[in-house]
Amino acid sequence: MEKPKVALVHDYLVQYGGAEKTLEAVAELFPEAPIYTGIYNPKSLSKALQQRKVIAGDNSLIRKFPKHLTFLMPYVFEHFDLRDYDLIISDGTAWPKGVLTTPSQLHISYIHTPPRFLYGYSVENPQRFKWYYKPAITVIDHFLRIWDYNAAQRPDYLVANSFEIQRRIKKYYARDATVIYPPVESNFKAPTTKNPLQKPYYITVGRLAAYKNTDLLISAFNCLGLPLVIVGTGREEKKLRSIAQNNITFTGKVSESEKHELLANSHGFIFPVEDEDFGIVPIEAMAHGKPVLAHRSGGPLETIEEGKHGEFFDTLTEECLIKAIKNFDANIRANKYNAEAIRVHAQQYSKEGFQQEFSKFVEEKWEEHARVTRGPDNSNCSQ
Repeated sequence: MEKPKVALVHDYLVQYGGAEKTLEAVAELFPEAPIYTGIYNPKSLSKALQQRKVIAGDNSLIRKFPKHLTFLMPYVFEHFDLRDYDLIISDGTAWPKGVLTTPSQLHISYIHTPPRFLYGYSVENPQRFKWYYKPAITVIDHFLRIWDYNAAQRPDYLVANSFEIQRRIKKYYARDATVIYPPVESNFKAPTTKNPLQKPYYITVGRLAAYKNTDLLISAFNCLGLPLVIVGTGREEKKLRSIAQNNITFTGKVSESEKHELLANSHGFIFPVEDEDFGIVPIEAMAHGKPVLAHRSGGPLETIEEGKHGEFFDTLTEECLIKAIKNFDANIRANKYNAEAIRVHAQQYSKEGFQQEFSKFVEEKWEEHARVTRGPDNSNCSQ
């Protein structure tokens, strides 16, 4: 049977986070497929992604001012020439779903979230809310929302990375989406080394951006005096280091193996992010048998059972967070959480499980599409 010629489309390839790990898992299913992206910086990527054929639509100006020239990205993605491909699989938040395809092509788009900056969710770069940007931003965002809605109507099928995102897709795009949770590294052996910091600690991992609420977490731990390890870098790092007391350790950027060693040797994971799209790192922590304390919103509500895999706190205030951390700490010291049960729970989000479910979805949709457009003999989606 004839195999479809596949192209992959991704927002930006400039860092290695959850979205890129999802792309990497999809790319393994289609080893011959090139990757189209808006901006490309291979230095920040995994070896597997560095070795793929990448077609970037960026130029030096966009690469230098990506945040200021966001309004140009629809043009970049709409001008990718994908006519030679039978099957287009896009993933991202804003731009990939907007690529242009023909009726004979099948387009499946994996949505991590509708663009947070367009729909009132907290964002990584608070500079866009400065008063001197607001007049221009208001006009640009209005037209980008129109484009975003129209772009979301183009794919034949939408896939959401959580039920939270499925609801957002229904609200903003008036479309149904199938939920397939993203891949999480969840198969680990016991740590090969003891606690690298030589003392018990709590941990948080992520970009040091304003919407991650790491400043609130630092304030709470400053008051409690409990040890906290902060893994990651970002535009807020200098400010956060300046307000942290001696019980708080910053590791900066670490390797994946170092991150998992730190997670494995921690007491538990703290996740103070509001309306998180899914939340991969909390599940990585649970894969090590560690309970999670998270804000009661977004994706973690789907992946954490309160009292069994961790706890939630309701309000993003220092008082509420301190109270929640005290309770969390008391439960951990009382051995309330079953580490093995937490590990088993995390296995359902494995990379292998994602690939099996996503591959089945794509194959079924390709077979349906092929029967209509090409006849019954062109139904094999594997490469």
